[in-house]
Amino acid sequence: MLGVLSAGCLLAGCQAVNTTSGGAVGVERKQYMFSMLSSQQVDQMYAQSYQKTVGEASGKGVLDKSSANARRVQAIANRLIAQAPTFRPDAAQWQWEVNLIKSDELNANCGPGGKIIFYSGLIDRLKLSDDEIAAVMGHEIAHALREHGREAMSKAYGIEMAKQGAGALLGLGQDSLALADTVANYGMTLPNSRANENEADLIGLELAARAGYNPNAAISLWNKMSQAAEGAPPEFMSTHPSSGSRIASLEAAIPKVMPLYQQARKP
Repeated sequence: MLGVLSAGCLLAGCQAVNTTSGGAVGVERKQYMFSMLSSQQVDQMYAQSYQKTVGEASGKGVLDKSSANARRVQAIANRLIAQAPTFRPDAAQWQWEVNLIKSDELNANCGPGGKIIFYSGLIDRLKLSDDEIAAVMGHEIAHALREHGREAMSKAYGIEMAKQGAGALLGLGQDSLALADTVANYGMTLPNSRANENEADLIGLELAARAGYNPNAAISLWNKMSQAAEGAPPEFMSTHPSSGSRIASLEAAIPKVMPLYQQARKP
């Protein structure tokens, strides 16, 4: 697999990037992205998918714009989004969107470019506090800030290009379009790696603390998620794999961000 990916890198050209600053939690890993797959391209692809999802929800009458939970989600998002430029200044210019969908589904996500969707089941069934909502949302925003979707797509491009050759991807034929669609689906739907999940945990923890939300809520959140997973695993867990080390990692990082939370809470 490494040989195939290396061959793909040679075909298309990839570059090491720092998508975010390390922050107090110290996320410093360099990521390898194909230069031909820009952040703007990925943002545009995801924006189309996001608008389709929102449009379908609106058509079915399940797009919630006015409930108390909708106001809670928007208010929490506003505070977290205000802290996103701490990790990457260009996030201040992103076209952020936040929507709540009425559904029993235990799920939430923030796609490339700052497109956030929350499902009401996550709030209602797990009885989430504002701090716990911030923990979920901070985690999801962190995935977007770190461009984990683009990173996964870059890996997929490398593998597919090595197998099919540069011509299929760089040409203008139907094969090229089908390949791009396959790679987009690969990058946006498969579970994140454990390394990416850990980065999202840590950056999300700091975002929430900087926004004035108690970082200890991340622990109670994942305890609730684990309990919910004892039956049929929630959709959220299928794309956010858990492990016994997750809570331990969060507990170890909380002292690093607690001063930020305490500063944010000062009048």
